[in-house]
Amino acid sequence: MKHRFLFAACLPVSCMLQAGCSIVTPLPLWELTKTTGMVAAAAIPYGGSEASNTVYHLHAPFRNLCIEFNPDSAVTDVVPALQIELRKHRIESRVYEPGTTTDECGIWLRYVASIVWDVPPLSGSYKPYVNTAALTLQATNGAVLSSSQYELGSTFGMGKWASTQSKLAPVVTALLTGFQN
Repeated sequence: MKHRFLFAACLPVSCMLQAGCSIVTPLPLWELTKTTGMVAAAAIPYGGSEASNTVYHLHAPFRNLCIEFNPDSAVTDVVPALQIELRKHRIESRVYEPGTTTDECGIWLRYVASIVWDVPPLSGSYKPYVNTAALTLQATNGAVLSSSQYELGSTFGMGKWASTQSKLAPVVTALLTGFQN
């Protein structure tokens, strides 16, 4: 009786997730297990990320900062991702070329990011992904106010194919609050 109920419950799910040849199978539970494994293997690389090595020194609150553009960073979407995450914390930002000095900037955000090329799940072509990123908040006089990093975890490549913004979100939060995750 249990097997009939299990078969009746698993058959529709198995039918939706598998090709037509596995609709009628003597082992529906096995087919469901294989499908679950495939879905998990495809989803894990898009998982979350976290900040690490955060150092935070108490400082006065601020609502504006300047981002020093890093031309050596091969990651093209770092600055837009940083600006979106800063806006979520109600901080406005402007981007300047390296070496620019201006009286408008009391706080500077400097960054370094690197990419690696690999083939994503269910794809046949190489694509870049952010492997590491380091953010540093500095006062105009060069004093470090806070710093935090993102580094791709070694656990099943969690977050490997997540967006740059989702990778940097916890790092920006840690940079501004001092709290990691």
